[in-house]
Amino acid sequence: MATLITVAPTGAETSKEAVPQLPTTLEELVETARRCEAAGAAMIHVHIRDDEHRPTLDLARLRDTVAALRQETTLVIQLSTGGAVTDSYADRLRVLDAEPDSASITLGTVNFGDEIFSNPWPFVVELYKEMLARRIVPEFELFDLGHVAALRRLLDTYGLPPGDRVHCDLVMGVPGGMPGDTATLVAAVQALPDAVTSWSATGIGRTTLPVALAALSCGGHLRVGMEDTLTFAKGRPVQHNVELVERAAQLATLAQRPPMSTDEARELLHVAQR
Repeated sequence: MATLITVAPTGAETSKEAVPQLPTTLEELVETARRCEAAGAAMIHVHIRDDEHRPTLDLARLRDTVAALRQETTLVIQLSTGGAVTDSYADRLRVLDAEPDSASITLGTVNFGDEIFSNPWPFVVELYKEMLARRIVPEFELFDLGHVAALRRLLDTYGLPPGDRVHCDLVMGVPGGMPGDTATLVAAVQALPDAVTSWSATGIGRTTLPVALAALSCGGHLRVGMEDTLTFAKGRPVQHNVELVERAAQLATLAQRPPMSTDEARELLHVAQR
């Protein structure tokens, strides 16, 4: 089995001033996407910034970003509906109007460092129904074991996505969420509903490598990128997202599960033609 590598290059938490190498302009994002695809990534998880490099959910910018990435790469394009912790539910829902291949959907509210990442059940349901109607592939973001239970409830109540493909991502190591260690990953994987057809894991900060190694050993896929970690090794900052993708590809190859192609990723996730 090949490994789906997702790159999350920017996020909404880190400032351009603090980390100048963070790709925040459209040109930087497209250049990053090209290099990461060549290195083994098959999907890109996208947050965008405005002209002042601040997080934004501006719909015109989102549409321009999706169009540029489709023109310049063959990556599966996944937009974040999480945005920044300050974004409104209406703006987060409107992200789907940009017609990405996929979008993230977080299955519950979680403490996010000193902030609160709010995902009340009615919003989760509305977001999921809209994704089903638009044939946008949901990636269920699970920050805690309670979110695994919420995923089961959602699928039991509202049915499976098109193609009966259910892909989720275990987000581990966020202060306030589940820790990024092997024991927790195994517990989360064992608790996943039988309907789940594929899963990946994201290790935040220094949990990046432990989570990646544990995920590969358990049959999971990988998400890496500067949204999740800014340090390649002790005392060595990440200079470009491609470094993290290259390392993930090397780990996957060592595990005899080399990176999958973008065509294979589309088949795995049942991505609709657009």
